[in-house]
Amino acid sequence: MTTSRLLGREAEIRAVTEFLAAPGAVPSALVIEGEPGIGKTTLWLAGVEQAPAHGLTVLSARPAAAESALSHSTLADLLGNADEAALSVLPDPQRVAMDHVLLRAEAGEAPTDPRAVSAALLSVVHRLCTASPVLLAIDDLQWVDDSSARALAYAARRFAGRVTVLATTRNDRDSIDATSWLQLSAPDSIRRIRLRPFDSSGLHEVITTRVGRSFPRATMLEIQAVSHGNPFYGLELARSLEGNTLDPASLPTSLAEVVRTRIRGLGDGVRPALLAVACLAIPTVALVAGATGDDADDLMALLAVAESAGIVDVDGSSVRFTHPLLARGVYTDTPAPLRRSMHARLANLVADPESRARHLALAATEGTAELLDALDVASELARKRGAPSAAAELLDLGLELGGHTPERQIRSAAHHVGAGNPRRARELLDQAISRSGPGSLRANALMMLAVVELFDDSFVEGAGLLERGLDEVGDDSALRARMLVTLSFAQLNAGRSADALTVVEDAVRVATRSEVPTLLGQALGMRAMVQFIRGKGFDRADVRRALQLDDPRANVPIAFRPSMQSAMLAAWSGQLETARDALASVHRGCRERGEEGELVFVAFHMCFVAIWLGELREAGELAEETVERAQQLGGNVSLFVAFTTRAAARAYAGVEPDARSDLAHAAAASARSGFVTMAEWPVTVLGFLEVSLGNHAEAIATLAPLTTKLTEAPEATEIIAASFMPDLVEALVHLGRLDEAEPLVDVLERNGARLDRPWMSAVGARCRGMLLAARGDVHGALRALERAMVEHDCLPMPFERARTQLVLGTVQRRWRHEQSGTASLRAASAAFEHLGTPLWATRARAELDRAGADGTQPVLTPSERRVARLTATGMTNGEVAERLFISPKTVEFHLAGIYRKLGIRSRAELGRHMRELDD
Repeated sequence: MTTSRLLGREAEIRAVTEFLAAPGAVPSALVIEGEPGIGKTTLWLAGVEQAPAHGLTVLSARPAAAESALSHSTLADLLGNADEAALSVLPDPQRVAMDHVLLRAEAGEAPTDPRAVSAALLSVVHRLCTASPVLLAIDDLQWVDDSSARALAYAARRFAGRVTVLATTRNDRDSIDATSWLQLSAPDSIRRIRLRPFDSSGLHEVITTRVGRSFPRATMLEIQAVSHGNPFYGLELARSLEGNTLDPASLPTSLAEVVRTRIRGLGDGVRPALLAVACLAIPTVALVAGATGDDADDLMALLAVAESAGIVDVDGSSVRFTHPLLARGVYTDTPAPLRRSMHARLANLVADPESRARHLALAATEGTAELLDALDVASELARKRGAPSAAAELLDLGLELGGHTPERQIRSAAHHVGAGNPRRARELLDQAISRSGPGSLRANALMMLAVVELFDDSFVEGAGLLERGLDEVGDDSALRARMLVTLSFAQLNAGRSADALTVVEDAVRVATRSEVPTLLGQALGMRAMVQFIRGKGFDRADVRRALQLDDPRANVPIAFRPSMQSAMLAAWSGQLETARDALASVHRGCRERGEEGELVFVAFHMCFVAIWLGELREAGELAEETVERAQQLGGNVSLFVAFTTRAAARAYAGVEPDARSDLAHAAAASARSGFVTMAEWPVTVLGFLEVSLGNHAEAIATLAPLTTKLTEAPEATEIIAASFMPDLVEALVHLGRLDEAEPLVDVLERNGARLDRPWMSAVGARCRGMLLAARGDVHGALRALERAMVEHDCLPMPFERARTQLVLGTVQRRWRHEQSGTASLRAASAAFEHLGTPLWATRARAELDRAGADGTQPVLTPSERRVARLTATGMTNGEVAERLFISPKTVEFHLAGIYRKLGIRSRAELGRHMRELDD
C-alpha cells in the first residue's frame, strides 16, 4: 500500500482520507502543494488507491512536462477509462468531439470545437455522478496542457453535486499561476495542503524506518540541512552513508559521483559561474558576474548551458541550483584554493555583514583582527534574529582561525546551549576556564558551565560551580545577580529549597542595585517560584512586575524567563486553561527561535497540564514527541524529563508495562543528574500507578519516603511539591493505617484553607472523607465528600473530580444511600471512560457490580421529579407549590420521599444530584 510509505505524513493522509470519506453535496477540491521530491505524488496515489473504498468513481491523470504541449492529453487520460455508457449517450456534437479527444476517430477537416469538448466533459462527469460520487484526480497540475486546462476550467466552474478534485502542484510561483484555472462554484470550496520539508525529527523517523538504521543527532541535522528536509534526497544521502557522520566538506561518494558527472558534462567554461552560485546564499546574475569577471551576455550564455542541463534556474536577476545537492557537489568538487579565491572575491561584493563575514572566513587560512571582528559582529546579528546555531557557527569560525579568546569561547558556548548542543558548550567553557585567571571573566565562564550542568547533567554540580564563581565575581553586580538567580534555581532542584529562598532574596537585592531591568524581572520571577514551592503563597505582584520587566529577546534559559515562570505558576495554582495557552505560546516561541534544548522542559509542563485538564490523548502525543527530541539531544536531564513525561501519560492511560519501563529510564537518568526535586515526579507517577492497580502496599513503600520533607517544610504541599499525598493517603486508609494518614490529611486541609488552593482543598476533603468513613463516621464522611465536590467546581481537573465521585458513591452505597450512591458511581465510571483511564473505569464498574447496581437511574415519580427539579433551582416550598398549583404541604410530602429515595438530607445535595442525573 502507498500509505505505508507516508511516514511522518499522518496528519496529511488523515486530511486526504477525511476529504474522500465525506464528499459534500457541493463540489470541492483538495490541492496538495510542495517542492519536487517532497512526497506529493505519494500522498496523491494513496488517495487514489483508497477512493474506490469510499464509493468514489475515479478519473485520474498524471501529466508530465513533455506532454504539456500535446493538446487534450490530460483530458484523454482522465476519460480513457470512463464508463462507456456515459460516453455513448452524449449528444452528437459532444460525442464526436470526445471521440477526437480520445483518438477514437480521425478528426474531420473542421477543427474540433473546444466548447463541445468542454461540454462533453461536464456531461460525462454529471452522468457518472448519478451512480456514485466522482473524483477527478490529477497529479502535477502545472503540466496540464492548455486545451485540457480550458476544458477543465469550464467544467469545474459548472460542476454540481458530488464531484471532488484531488490534485497536486508545485508550490513555486510559476506553477501556482499555471493552475489558477482550477476554480469551483463556491469560492471557499478549494482546500490546500502544503507539504513542508521534514525537520530533523521527521526526517529521522523516515530514514530510520526506510533505511533500517538510526543516526546521531549531529548527522541528522547535517542530512536535514543538505537535503533541505526533502525526504527523497534525505533518503539518498542516508543510504549512501557508510559511517555515522556526514563531513560538511564532502558528499558521500555515490551521490558525489552522480553530481560530479553531471557538472563535468557541461565543460570547464561554466564551472567558475557555478562555483560562484554555489558559494552565494542568494545568488544573482550581478553577483556572479562580479565574481567571475564575465560580461552579462557571456555569463547568460554560460548559465543557459547549465540551465538547459537542469543544473540551474535563471529567473530574471536570480540564479539558483535546481536542488541543493547540485550546489554542494559543485562546491566540494572544486579544489580548496579555488574555493578560497572565490570567497575572497564575493566578500567584496555582498552587502550584508553576515554573508561578508562568512566569505572572509572561508577565504582565510588564519584569522586577522579585521576578520575576527567581522565574525563577532555577524554572530551578534544572527543572535538578534533568533538564530543561535548560526551565531555559534560564526564564532566557531573565528576560533578555528586562531581567535581562541576566553570571551569568544564563552559567547559561542552560550549560543551552543541555545541551539541544543550542550556537549560543544561544555568543551568551550572548560577551555575558557582553564585559560582565565581569577576574576569576573572566569566567574562568567563558571556560571555558563553551571547552566550547562543544570540542563544537561547535574544540579548538584551546577550549584557547586556557581558557589565557586560567586567567590570570584568581584564588584560586577549584574553578573552576581545572574549567578544568584541561577544558584537559587539549582538549589531548589537539588532539594535545598530553604537555601534557595535565602539566595533568591539576595538576588532580588543585588538585581535592584544593578539597575538592569531584565535581571530584576528574572529575580522577582524566581522568588515567586521558590516562595510558591515552599508554601509561602502566590506573590502575584512579583509576577506582574517580572512580566513588565521581561525582555522576550533576552538570551536566558527558559526556566528564568518570567513568561515561563508565570505559566508554571498559573498551572500549579489551578489556572489550567490560562497555563495551557501561556505554555503553548512559550513553546511556539522556542520553536521559532530554534531553541531545541528548551522544548523538553516546556513540554514537560504542557503534558502535565494536559493530564490535569483530562486531555490525555494530547498529553500522550506530546510525550512521544518529547522523548524523541530528548533522545536526539542527549543529556541526563532531558532524558529524565522526557521519560517522566511519557510515563505519566502512560500511567493514566493504564499502559502498565510501558509506564514502568519509562519510569526505570527516568530513575536512571535522575540518579546521574542530581535532579532531586524533580526526581520526586517519577516516584509520584509510580505511586499513582500502584494505587491505580490496587497495589496499596507497594504504593506506600514508594511514596512514604517523600513525606520526610514535610518535617522541614510543612507548608510545602502545593501540587508541584505534593501531588503524591492523595495517593499515599488512599493507600494508607485502604490498609487500615489511619493514624499515619491523618497528619497528611490535616496538612492538606490546613494549607488548602490558608492558601485558598482548590486542589489542596478538594483532595484534602476527599481524603478526610475516606478517613472518616474508615472510622465509621458516615455522616462526617459524606459532609467531607460533599465539601470536596464543591471545591471541584472551582478546579478544572475532571479526573480528580471523578476520583472524588468514586469515593462518594462508594460511601453512599455502603451506608444505604443506594440510589444516590449508584448515581455517583455511574458519573465516576462515565468520566473515567470518557477520559481514557481504563484502570479507574474498571474500579468504578467493579464498585457498581459490588453494589448490585442494575443500571437504572433512581426512580422518582413524575410528580417527585417535577418538585425535585424546581427545588434544585433554589425555589422555596411556597414558590414550588405556586408553580405546580399544589399546596406547600404536598411539596413537603414529595420532598420527604425524594430525600428518602435518593439518600440525601439537604437541598444542596439535591441540587448536585439533579445536575449529575442530567449529565
